[in-house]
Amino acid sequence: MAAAAAAGATPATARKALLTTTATLLSSSLARSRRSLSCSAAAASAAPRIAPQPPDLLRWVQREGGFVHPALRVVDHPEHGLGVSAAAAEGDIPPGDVLIALPGRLPLRLRRPAGAADAVLVQLADQVNKRCRFLLEFEKEVKHKLGTVPLEDHPFCGQDVNSSSLGWAMSAASTRAFRLHGEIPMLLPLIDMCNHSFNPNARIVQEGNVDSPDMSVVAETKIDQNAAVTLNYGCYPNDFFLLDYGFVITSNSYDQVELSYDGTLLDAASMAAGVSSPNFSAPAKWQQDILSQLNLYGEGAILKVSIGGPEIVDGRLLAALRVIIAADPDAVSGHDLKTLMSLKEKAPLGPAVEASALRTVLALCTFALQHFHTKIMEDEAILKGEPPLTTELAVQFRLQKKLLLLDVIQNLSRRIKMLALDKSTV
Repeated sequence: MAAAAAAGATPATARKALLTTTATLLSSSLARSRRSLSCSAAAASAAPRIAPQPPDLLRWVQREGGFVHPALRVVDHPEHGLGVSAAAAEGDIPPGDVLIALPGRLPLRLRRPAGAADAVLVQLADQVNKRCRFLLEFEKEVKHKLGTVPLEDHPFCGQDVNSSSLGWAMSAASTRAFRLHGEIPMLLPLIDMCNHSFNPNARIVQEGNVDSPDMSVVAETKIDQNAAVTLNYGCYPNDFFLLDYGFVITSNSYDQVELSYDGTLLDAASMAAGVSSPNFSAPAKWQQDILSQLNLYGEGAILKVSIGGPEIVDGRLLAALRVIIAADPDAVSGHDLKTLMSLKEKAPLGPAVEASALRTVLALCTFALQHFHTKIMEDEAILKGEPPLTTELAVQFRLQKKLLLLDVIQNLSRRIKMLALDKSTV
C-alpha cells in the first residue's frame, strides 16, 4: 500500500521508511483474538525481516508525534487476548478522554499515485479483489509487472514477491485494517490493537483532510482499571470477521446464512411447506415484473439472498415468496415493495399466504442444516477437545451458522403460531 510519506523525504527514502514502518506495524500487529503468536508463512520464509527488532509500539507512536494516554498498555487480557488495556495502577479513564492520537502522516492507506512506484502499487492493488484463491495468478502478474521496473522505482526495494509472502501480507494487512465511513481500508498503528465489541467503550474520530487525516481514539464510557479498550469494527456477519480479522463472534446478531434465489430450490421448499402448486420456476409475467424490481429476475439479477441478521429474512426473498405464493395480482398491487419486503408488516397478503411464505423459509433453513456434514453436538464435542486454532475457527464458524438457522426456525415458528391464533379469533 502506498501511504503518505514524511514531508521533505526523497521518494527512495520515503519508500524505505514506509517499508520499515509497515514491518514494524505488522510485527506488532498480533491477533485481535486469542491465538498463537506466530506466523507459519513468516517462519517458513528465509527472507530477512526489514525490521529485525521492531521498537515498542507505544513509544514508537509517541516518537513519531502521536499521543498515547499514560494509562494505556498493550497486554494479554484474560478475556480479549492481546490488545490495548487500561493499566491497574493509573486509575479509571473518564469518558471523553483522548486515548490515542495519530498525526495524519502515520495512518497507512492507498493514496493517489505520486510517482512511478506508487503507480505500480495502485495497479497491483486494483487486482487484489478475490482474496487467496487468486494468489497464484496474482504472483505471476506481480512478477510480470515488476520484472522491468528499475530498482529505484521498485515498490518493494527489489525484494522477491511470491504467493506465500503475498498471502501473509494480505492476511496481515486485512486483519489490521479499519474501514471508516466506507472509505479505503487503512492501517492505524496501536489503534489496531484495540479489540472488537458491539458495545465498545471507545470510538475512532477522524479529522483533517481526506488524504492525510488525523486519527484519534476517544473514551465513550468510563474505562475501569484493567479493562480492555474496545472499538466496534462494524455490524457484520461472521463471514466478514473471519475472513478479514481472523475470529468468529458467538451469538452474533448480524450473522447470516447466504442462499441463492433458485426457482427449483424454492419449488421444493414450498412443496415441503404444503404449497400445492408452486411456480417459482415459471412465474407469471406480472410476477416476473415484480421480481425484476427486486433484482431477482432478468439480466444482471443479483440472486444472493440471506437468512438471519436484523431482518431475519432477506427482504427481497420475503417479498418474492409472498408474491409468488399469493398468485393474485390484484391483492399484490395494493401494496408497495417496501411493505412486501418487511417482516414487520403483519401478513400484508393475508394469513394463509404469510404462513405459507414463512413455512417455505423454514424448509429452506432445514435444507441448509441438512447440508452440513456434522451435527451441533459433534461440533461442540470437537471444540471441547481444544483443537488447533484453524480447526477451532472453522468449527466455530459452522456451529454459529447452525445455531443461527435454529434461531430463525424458532422465531418464524412463533410467528406462524400467532397467525393461526389470529385467524382462529376472527
